[in-house]
Amino acid sequence: MADSMTEERLAGGPRPELDLTQAEWQSGSQGVGDVQIAFVEGYIAMRNRRSPEIPAVIFSPAEWRAFVLDARDGEFDLT
Repeated sequence: MADSMTEERLAGGPRPELDLTQAEWQSGSQGVGDVQIAFVEGYIAMRNRRSPEIPAVIFSPAEWRAFVLDARDGEFDLT
């Protein structure tokens, strides 16, 4: 049985309010790129390195896994 936080998230509920001020942002394997991620309080935050003032996208671990697997499968390839 899912907890209420999971149910809210599955229903498109609010994202957690994470303090990202001390987050350790990581870039891609080459250390370059515009996308950065940080692991904070059991969630994964993703932001644009060139515009860090724009709020980060927050993923649960399950959402992150689905995103990564879909990206590997070319789901987001726009070419």
